[in-house]
Amino acid sequence: MGTPNSHSFSFEFFPPRTPEAIGKLQVTRDRLARLKPDYFSVTFGAGGSTRELTFETVQEIRAATGIAAAPHISCIGSTISSLREILSTYRSAGIKHIVALRGDLPSGAAGHGELRYANELVEFIREESGDYFFVEVAAYPEFHPQAPSADMDLRNFKRKAEAGADRAITQYFYNLDAYWRFVESCGALGVQIPIVPGVMPIINCTQLVRFSDACGAEIPRWILRRLKDFGDDRVSIRNFGIDVTTDLCRQLLDKGAPGLHFYTMNQAEASEAIWANLGLRRERPAVKLSGG
Repeated sequence: MGTPNSHSFSFEFFPPRTPEAIGKLQVTRDRLARLKPDYFSVTFGAGGSTRELTFETVQEIRAATGIAAAPHISCIGSTISSLREILSTYRSAGIKHIVALRGDLPSGAAGHGELRYANELVEFIREESGDYFFVEVAAYPEFHPQAPSADMDLRNFKRKAEAGADRAITQYFYNLDAYWRFVESCGALGVQIPIVPGVMPIINCTQLVRFSDACGAEIPRWILRRLKDFGDDRVSIRNFGIDVTTDLCRQLLDKGAPGLHFYTMNQAEASEAIWANLGLRRERPAVKLSGG
């Protein structure tokens, strides 16, 4: 399994779809690999729409960097047989770390698939593969936008942990109190798995607002006002965003967060700058997660 007593540092990519995007991700990957993260993760499109691209990207990252790569896997829109095939493919390829999510239905799709919730997916992975895979799941400090209540969302997360998840990665947030209260509430329910904060470097105001509206992440008013004051000044937005995110990460680590997971949007510059500001130096080889 993983190394629960040490920090986990990771960077997330999405599968590139064009030759230009492939080249851009390769540059980003190589730059971030120099930081020696524990692993990279690669997202999985709605309804499995990037299934092959996800696998190809994971394989390419591992071959080029020697660093572990964790594919996301989603149960929504997927059949039991397709999920079994995916797990078998990953296992045959020596992939030992996956991120198990409920996922979203692709536009226009009618059915949810045979598994509807992430805890069912985690249970299925354990039934099929035992402890071979290190399994991470999602957490929502400001609560999932579709959750009927905060209490229900916490109990849904507990079910994922009890189903066999090893660790969780949160949706990004800028409200420290939300994260620590979520961790405390999970502890009160008996959830003991590490909950790694997800970090979204701020590089584009319009994009950030769109993403946050979709996922339910709150942008504090003072941050949003400052970003809007900068208008189209991308350099100022980037510098301000790096400062804000660095301060967030520093406080998280200083107060005991078990690591950081960066949502890179396939870009290296902001994550590199935050890493340097935090003074993170990793001379050891990246940790290889394994089952058993």
